[in-house]
Amino acid sequence: MGFEHGFGELPAVARRRVRLALRDAREARGLTRGQVAEALDWSVSKITRIEKGDVTVSTTDLRALLELCGVTDGDRVRRLLADARASRRRGWWDEPGYREHLTPALRQMLQFESEASLIRHFHPTLIAGPLQTRAYAEFIMNFWSSEMPAADRAARLEARLRRGVEVFDQTDPPRYLYVFDESVLWRVVGGPRVMAEQLRHLLDLTARPDIVVRVVPLADAAITGMLGPFTIFDLGDEENAVLYRESLFLDEILHSGAAIERHRGYFDQMWQAALGEEASARLIGARLAALMADSGMVSGADAP
Repeated sequence: MGFEHGFGELPAVARRRVRLALRDAREARGLTRGQVAEALDWSVSKITRIEKGDVTVSTTDLRALLELCGVTDGDRVRRLLADARASRRRGWWDEPGYREHLTPALRQMLQFESEASLIRHFHPTLIAGPLQTRAYAEFIMNFWSSEMPAADRAARLEARLRRGVEVFDQTDPPRYLYVFDESVLWRVVGGPRVMAEQLRHLLDLTARPDIVVRVVPLADAAITGMLGPFTIFDLGDEENAVLYRESLFLDEILHSGAAIERHRGYFDQMWQAALGEEASARLIGARLAALMADSGMVSGADAP
């Protein structure tokens, strides 16, 4: 995948370059966010949101920031202006039906997910979002009916299902490494039929060369019980990566190199402890067969 400056299809990557360049330029100039805000008659929160990548920056504001921070090299200014314009281009996640129902971090994650060259995903309790069937995802969303409005649940369901298409049906899809705790296979989400359909779908996906699935056996899964779900997106190479974490009521995008390296270490540790791809597929298949046998789904129309 290409990551040239100004590529219209790469808004999240362009925004990341801009925010890092502005932060580095400010710090190199020895300015605090407060000093920048005072000089430009802006709020400190505006500077913070720009540097965190929570908002895009207009070309007018970018020019003012670069001038204040002493960035005058013509080529560098032109590249950053091109990135600023690219970062403001909208994708499907910005459509009204999605934007007002998805968190800012989730919208950023969708961009990084569609632009990544390598994705590492871990979840201790559920099948990964892009690999979920509609019935499995719908059951999970409906669990939050008392916490989340119906419109939010519907938008998030459709976004989750669209992710699989947007990520894996690209001309050059990312390599997707997915590791999970064996206990996920034993959580019968939505009932035996829904769970069997999900496991069949997961097995079908493992036949793709770009999707690699490994299962950490229960006997070796102590560390997985202590970690929440997370995803690392490599954007061209390991040096250019972001981390997405989610918990019960919070999701966040992290750009910290230390946090990314720590979670990459967690992932590598679990990847080594997990069964290989063939053994993992056999384990998933055995669980699928057991679900079908226990539920009488043995052949014909009853098969998932």
